[in-house]
Amino acid sequence: MSAKKAILALVVVFLGFWMFTDPNGLADAATAGVGKTAELAQQLFTAVIDFVGALT
Repeated sequence: MSAKKAILALVVVFLGFWMFTDPNGLADAATAGVGKTAELAQQLFTAVIDFVGALT
């Protein structure tokens, strides 16, 4: 078994364990992660727009 498969299996087992022991905590963490990802994407696009605008 390769290292990538082993790490993937550990992550799946960890998330499954977390889902059964604390589903509300997992849902809160997922919601926060999605919110932070959207915020970072917005910052990235704003920076790209500012950069392209500065080139002209």
